[in-house]
Amino acid sequence: MPIHGERIAMLLAGSDNANARRIVVEAVARTGSTNVDLMQRLHSLEQPVLRVAERQTAGRGRAGRPWRTTPQTSLTFSLAWRFRRPLHALLGLPLAVGVALAEALQVLGVQAQLKWPNDLLRDGAKLAGVLIETAADIGSSDATWAVIGIGLNLGVPPELEAELGRAIGAAPELQKQPRETVLAIITSALADVLAEFEQYGFGAFIARWQAFHSYAGQPVKIIDNGRIVQEGIAVGVDMMGRFLIDTGAGQVAVLAGDVSLRLQEQAS
Repeated sequence: MPIHGERIAMLLAGSDNANARRIVVEAVARTGSTNVDLMQRLHSLEQPVLRVAERQTAGRGRAGRPWRTTPQTSLTFSLAWRFRRPLHALLGLPLAVGVALAEALQVLGVQAQLKWPNDLLRDGAKLAGVLIETAADIGSSDATWAVIGIGLNLGVPPELEAELGRAIGAAPELQKQPRETVLAIITSALADVLAEFEQYGFGAFIARWQAFHSYAGQPVKIIDNGRIVQEGIAVGVDMMGRFLIDTGAGQVAVLAGDVSLRLQEQAS
C-alpha cells in the first residue's frame, strides 16, 4: 500500500501539537532525493514542508555516500524548516534531530542509541541516518532554512546485508503499524525539538542526547581519511555538539567534519 500524505496531514492537524500543525505534507511514489526536491524550492516555501517518498533513487547519507533503501522496508523523508537563527547558530542541530528520532522511536516501542554525530543504532547496527542541508533565507540575514533528510530501516533484505558486508539495524515491529502513524509521531517529535532548538540552541539537549549515547565510557577512535587522529574514552558532547574524548593528553573536543567515530575494536 502506498503512503498517503493526506492521512499524515490529518493526523498532524488533529494533534495538540501547534508546531506540527504548521507542516505541509507531500507524499510521492518515487523521486531522486527528497532533500534535493526541497532544497530546490526553498525560495518559494512559506511554512515547513514534510516530503515523503516510497523510493529514492539518489538518496544520500553523510559525505555523499548513497543511502540504500527498498520500498516497504524503509521510511525516507525530508522536512524543510525555517529557523530564525543565522547559520552559525545551528551548531549541534544534527544531534538535536537525533534526540527527536530516538525519543519518538521510544514512544513507538523501539529502543535506539545515538552515535555521534548523526546516526541511530540498534544493537550496534545502523538503524537510521540523518543528512541536513542548509541555505540562507534570502528574505532575512538572521534566518536559515534547513532540510533534514532521514532514512529509517524498518526491515532489511538479506541480500542488502550481504552486499554491504555488515549488519544493518531495523525496526520490524514498526511494520505492524500504519506508516502514516509512524511518520506522524516522528514528525511531531521533530517539530517540537526544532522549535525548542530555535529558542535555546543545542545546550538544552545535551542531557537528552547523553541518555541515548551509544558509546558512553567506551574506548573509541576518531578516523580522518583512514588515519586515526584521536583515541580515548568517549565522554559525551558539549554545547556546540562537539564530541568529547578523554585522552592521555587530556580531554579533546572533536568537530564533525568528515571524520568517523569507531569503537576501538572496530575496523577502520
